[in-house]
Amino acid sequence: MNLHQFRFVQEAVRRDLNLTEAAKALHTSQPGVSKAIIELEDELGIEIFSRHGKRLKRVTEPGQEVIKSINVILREVGNLKRIGEQHCMGDSGTLSIATTHTQARYVLPEPVAKLRRAFPKVSVSLHQGSPDQVARMLIDEIADIGMATESIANYPELVTLPCYEWQHVLVLPAGHPLCGKEHITLEDIATEPLITYHPSYTGRTRIDHAFANRKLEPRIVLEAIDSDVIKTYVRLGLGIGIAAEMSVRDVQEQSGVSDLVVRPLGQLFGQNVARVAFKRGAYLRQFVFSFAEMLSSRLDRHLVARAMEGQVNDYEL
Repeated sequence: MNLHQFRFVQEAVRRDLNLTEAAKALHTSQPGVSKAIIELEDELGIEIFSRHGKRLKRVTEPGQEVIKSINVILREVGNLKRIGEQHCMGDSGTLSIATTHTQARYVLPEPVAKLRRAFPKVSVSLHQGSPDQVARMLIDEIADIGMATESIANYPELVTLPCYEWQHVLVLPAGHPLCGKEHITLEDIATEPLITYHPSYTGRTRIDHAFANRKLEPRIVLEAIDSDVIKTYVRLGLGIGIAAEMSVRDVQEQSGVSDLVVRPLGQLFGQNVARVAFKRGAYLRQFVFSFAEMLSSRLDRHLVARAMEGQVNDYEL
């Protein structure tokens, strides 16, 4: 058995048992992938996959155990490479970050700039996606560190830690009737055409739950993954917006002169928690620890190291 066979099996699982797609991802031929998997099965004396003709149908029960071992082996191979890079290259290399658009646009610029000043030989690769895509990029070792708000904490393959809290805000055109109302309610918002995030982004589930709990159906006229898009369409008069507070700092700094008005909504939707995440069991290079510290005063390398060893829970922060 060899690492190529392990990678072929792992990629086949990642690609929903589609060997053609697995071969494309690994830059090889489909027959080559199929042959290598069969050779591994012959050597182990078990079927990893059940088949219908030449197609893989499902993972067998013993195959599930094999895949668990393969994932551990390939994770440790990746760790060996990182250890070599740490000691051979020192403070140089590439930091790969997986995150959502909101974090990339409004939260990460300052920490990334600090990292580049502290580690000028380290380049940064920024990957943007939904929270579920962020989690998958960490699991697949495309990224070293991830940051998101939503479902990233639901993956057992990841270690996640709270980074900071934030709330949603209401974004109104200047002069809108709600600008002068002291206490804005869910009922007030539900009667207006509403512009907010796509359901899988930036705490949208909290918004939906709040309305559902009051048996209200908001009039959502536009969904976006980009906070700037929300502000743009509010300016165009399509409706009022619900956005993340970190995305409206420019509006708040121009208080009194901006064409938009911001009102906090934490009392309606509660606080959201942005989380930083790592693949469980991964070896983290020193500049990854340093970047985590730059993200939040809550995080230091000792805390992150203990979390990676399973010694820290959220309640200890």
